[in-house]
Amino acid sequence: MRIGEDISEKLDYTPGVFTVERHIRGKWVCKKCETLVQASVPAHVIDKGIPTTGLLASVLVAKYADHLPLYRQEQIFARAGLAIPRSTLGAWVGACGAQLQPLVDALHQELLQQGVLHADETPVQMLSPGKGKTHRAYLWAYAPTHFSDLRAVVYDFADSRAGEHARTFLANWQGKLVCDDYGGYKAGFQQGITEIGCAAHARRKFFDLHANHSSHVAGQAMPFFAALYEIERDAAVLDAGERRRLRQSRAKPVCDALHEWMTAQRKLVSEGSAIAKALDYSLKRWEALTRYLDDGHVPIDNNWVENQIRPWAIGRANWLFAGSLRAGQRAAAIMSLIRSAQLNGHDPHAYLKDILTRLPTHKASDISALLPHRWQPTVTVD
Repeated sequence: MRIGEDISEKLDYTPGVFTVERHIRGKWVCKKCETLVQASVPAHVIDKGIPTTGLLASVLVAKYADHLPLYRQEQIFARAGLAIPRSTLGAWVGACGAQLQPLVDALHQELLQQGVLHADETPVQMLSPGKGKTHRAYLWAYAPTHFSDLRAVVYDFADSRAGEHARTFLANWQGKLVCDDYGGYKAGFQQGITEIGCAAHARRKFFDLHANHSSHVAGQAMPFFAALYEIERDAAVLDAGERRRLRQSRAKPVCDALHEWMTAQRKLVSEGSAIAKALDYSLKRWEALTRYLDDGHVPIDNNWVENQIRPWAIGRANWLFAGSLRAGQRAAAIMSLIRSAQLNGHDPHAYLKDILTRLPTHKASDISALLPHRWQPTVTVD
């Protein structure tokens, strides 16, 4: 006689499994006029291609979010029973990148509506055509501040670090740009863009000297920066107006004291010394470093966009280099959408699968509805 039961549960996982979708299109003929009628082939992001949008999304997310090069995906798929050549995977990635580019262009334009932007760049090795060698290309990242309602980042891949790439991307934009001291941005400052300095870069000059060389003078600067960042933690939860008032009442006196200390120390240290260079970095950029005090929409540093570049730093350690300028540009486009989707709390696979399904029939005039910060998943009715 059974008197009860105990139930135990264990977690299991089934590695990737391929399935086949069958699309059956019936043929109909009129008995009287013998006219043949058949439903058209559904529009697909890769015309006459065999991968579903789910498989395409999986390849893109694995490559650009999980940092799995295509040759590793080829091996993983082979273990699942179907070896898809990396050349085929690469063709799929290229086709998706081309189809997704209008979305990135639309996101770029929305970014330029922001009054304050971050900008940063990082080197990426790129294969030189016909030489079999790599040279240093650059990935640029542009993003609104973390104070903005727009959660997005747009990556721009270029074959060099020339300032013309930043000028081309920003075009006629004339807002406030948070950036480091790279000279490529300087021309923009002469054309109406307002420079916002990065306190984290200024602080790092002193921190490195103190940590690596036990510099007593550099150590004296650290409490000033600690106080400024403590104030920013309190300011983070305020609106722009309250944030400005808090900075004026609490941060401005600290900045004034820091400037007075730096000026006094600069007169005492040797010309050309490491501490002199650290002091000069801040003193020569003091106006840009303290503009955040007067605008609650402006952040104290450039850390937000530096965090958005980290996925590239992880990725390049796996795929090592971009195969061409076009490949780098495709990667930048796809990663712009993946990272922006993540910033908006979306599962990047669900997002890409849905928009790749909808893109072939979506109105070009309404492309902004598919951007990550506006996207609403398609509702299916059972």
